Amino acid sequence: MALTPTRDAAAIIGAAQARAAGAAMAPGGHLADNLLAFTRLLRRTGLPLGPGEAIAGLAALTEIDIADRRQVHAALRAVMVHKREHFELFDQAFQLFWRDPEAAAHAAAMALMDGNKPKDEKAPPVSRRLAEAMQENKQKPKPPEEPPPQHDMTFTVSERERLQSMDFEAMSAAEIAQAKQEIRRLVLPLDEQRTRRFRPDPFGPVADLRATVRESLRTGGEILDLERRRRITRPPPLVALCDISGSMSRYAQVLLHFLHAVANDRDRVHTFLFGTRLTNVTRQLKHRDPEVAFEMVSHIVPDWSGGTRIGESIALFNRLWGRRVLGQGAVVLLITDGLDREGAKGLAEATERLRGSCRRLIWLNPLLRFDGFQPKSQGIRAMLPHVDDFRPVHNLNSLRELVATLSGRQAAQRGRIAA
Repeated sequence: MALTPTRDAAAIIGAAQARAAGAAMAPGGHLADNLLAFTRLLRRTGLPLGPGEAIAGLAALTEIDIADRRQVHAALRAVMVHKREHFELFDQAFQLFWRDPEAAAHAAAMALMDGNKPKDEKAPPVSRRLAEAMQENKQKPKPPEEPPPQHDMTFTVSERERLQSMDFEAMSAAEIAQAKQEIRRLVLPLDEQRTRRFRPDPFGPVADLRATVRESLRTGGEILDLERRRRITRPPPLVALCDISGSMSRYAQVLLHFLHAVANDRDRVHTFLFGTRLTNVTRQLKHRDPEVAFEMVSHIVPDWSGGTRIGESIALFNRLWGRRVLGQGAVVLLITDGLDREGAKGLAEATERLRGSCRRLIWLNPLLRFDGFQPKSQGIRAMLPHVDDFRPVHNLNSLRELVATLSGRQAAQRGRIAA
């Protein structure tokens, strides 16, 4: 959707340019055009911006001294950014855009070149998204007059296979969008468990004497046929504890789409987010529209991309929510890298109690993507003896393997990696 100034914005644009007189901008400058171009850049990086944010940004500039770069930055971020996780992306875009265009283009090119480095030297994912957005602004070459040759489907298949094995942290904005579409197609049929309740079934394996006697009253007490019943089976509750600290924020954003898809596909799914505190987002993720659901989550989660207190958060969950949601053979997904800023204080005890309250505890750790991973952190060593399964969760393939594991009847293996 193209952003164009409206008639109502004409007065705002004039006022903003008038305030710029005698400062960094001239009255006849291109403040409005530059702000619209900046808004388009942010939209290409994935930020949900529209004409309203552009006009609000122009209005904010009329209330400050636009010769002061810090005031301009604070004013635009206040009216154009609505989610905490977008602050870092906005700050980098502001630093690159509102300076020498040649320097910005050079920085974007350098960020893209970092993609050719080894995995351990890649640029941060935010810089990569920003670099790709700036490259899209360049003029594209004209297509040839002759129609291009028809491509076979091998390229499409190879691209899809590459996306399946690509690390979430290395994905661009477009690749993240494709990954989210793939995640919505995942189905999680948990292994059904037998309950204490029965239901009538004419071919059931158990005779229902009470129903048989009740039915015989219709024929004067004569039993003509045996009523039968079958035990009810249903999937166990699924509880997810997801780390949203700074080291996990990129993975948490993608995994929330997986948890949203699961929560809308089945009942008895409970989701909790934790960083420095614990937040129950089960009700918010029940909303069918993912954008609305995540907007509601962002309003109630105050500690996104902050510190980590894993032991304290698990202990709080055990105390406040354990008896409510961990009944009937619940399966718990603990999604964290195990890097606790409090060290291993109380972590082993809290994890042991969590394991004793559920049927199966699965720890999903993105650090397992490294071939030479060793459990050297105190937090990881404290938690490992108390989990049933220790699995990676860093790409689409790892999510598919998780679905296969939860759907099968394989016995859980405790302590796959020795502490």
